[in-house]
Amino acid sequence: MAARRLRHANLVSLRVAGAAAMGGFLFGFDSSVINGAVDAIKAQFHLGSGMVGFVVSAALLGCAVGAWFAGPLADRFGRIRVMVIAAALFVISAVGSALALNAWQLTLWRLVGGLAIGAASVIAPAYIAEIAPADLRGRLGSLQQLAIVLGIFAALLTDYLLVRLAGGASEDAPWGGQAWRWMFATAAIPAVVYAGLALMIPESPRYLVKQGRVAEAKEVLEQVMGRGDLDHKIGEIKQTLSTGRPVRLKDLRGPRLGLRSIVWVGILLSVFQQFVGINVIFYYSSTLWHSVGFSESDATLTSVLTSIVNVVTTLMAIALIDKIGRKPLLTFGAAGMVVTLGTLAVVFATARVVDGQPQLGPVAGPVALVAANLYVVAFGFSWGPVVWVMLGEMFNNWIRASALAVAAAAQWLANWLITTTFPVLAKIGLGLAYGVYTTFALLALIFVIKAVHETKGKELEEMA
Repeated sequence: MAARRLRHANLVSLRVAGAAAMGGFLFGFDSSVINGAVDAIKAQFHLGSGMVGFVVSAALLGCAVGAWFAGPLADRFGRIRVMVIAAALFVISAVGSALALNAWQLTLWRLVGGLAIGAASVIAPAYIAEIAPADLRGRLGSLQQLAIVLGIFAALLTDYLLVRLAGGASEDAPWGGQAWRWMFATAAIPAVVYAGLALMIPESPRYLVKQGRVAEAKEVLEQVMGRGDLDHKIGEIKQTLSTGRPVRLKDLRGPRLGLRSIVWVGILLSVFQQFVGINVIFYYSSTLWHSVGFSESDATLTSVLTSIVNVVTTLMAIALIDKIGRKPLLTFGAAGMVVTLGTLAVVFATARVVDGQPQLGPVAGPVALVAANLYVVAFGFSWGPVVWVMLGEMFNNWIRASALAVAAAAQWLANWLITTTFPVLAKIGLGLAYGVYTTFALLALIFVIKAVHETKGKELEEMA
């Protein structure tokens, strides 16, 4: 009987975490759908390299703002309400981007979408960590990253199908309207699904305790735990929620450069996750492969295949994270990225340049393609899912949402910086760009070894 209750509770935890992770799907879809539209937008609005980088990365500025405010809003109004607000912003952004008449309108609507992505990037890992049993938390937390990479895959597949149907991103789809506009419009569909799912799942038990709604919190814990002393668990949660007032940013203060040490670890994990250049692959890969000799259709298909690699490696992480731990995965992943990014840097630095574009020969081309996909493998089983899992679980109950919001805002600012600067770096030389990312991968490896502590198997009430 007890085993049956436990299995049922685990299934409930999986279902609830999966619904919350739908925000990650939209996060991946909305941030990557622009990949197949970059060249078309550049031609449509007559943009230079710097402006292209700004338009592509505009959503990321919105992400930083959305992430910054999502934590305090979630502490005040609840995790579920913020999920619904994010879903509504996704729909508005999708429709507005599809109908944009110039680059500035597109930038505005992408900023709105960024607010939604930023909010979802904070709420999903915090909520999943708060409803997941400790022995499942790594795997359930990894659902966020799995949803992100599935969203990236769905976006790139959508881009590829629209390019094939229309004959190019700038061409009209068979039913009317340019293909690149439909790329943005399709994001409205999963956004509506996300809103529906968010309204079907229970509120976080830790938020409910913070609001004094103990009976409701006990009901939720009974659903997801299926065992143990619920009164004892409620008592532990109350003890870590030392006051009923809303968390303020000053609660994150500490002796080291104005913040608690654990908050700095979260910020640096977030920054390094982006400074290794992963989103260059997912935002610019179609343009990149097109520029080195692939046809538009083949370049887009190559991006789809890369996203499949990302999905498979994320599944590997889900299988491993609660067995071998977070820190080993981060260490091995960083080492793998140093090798693969270094290979890409050498290949592009030594490539012959014709009319300002590197030309990869019959050996260098396959080497670059293999190295790029092995880089995605190294990131996909480590820094992709593990960082989100750790951000959801490494902070104590009192500061979790706000600390996660600060770390996520830093992540989005780092993402914006990398995305904005890539077109300029690439114009100077792709060897330079990948050399910079290699350096950051090496620094990330050193940081993990020196500063990151294992969180596998710990209850949230044990976190510092």
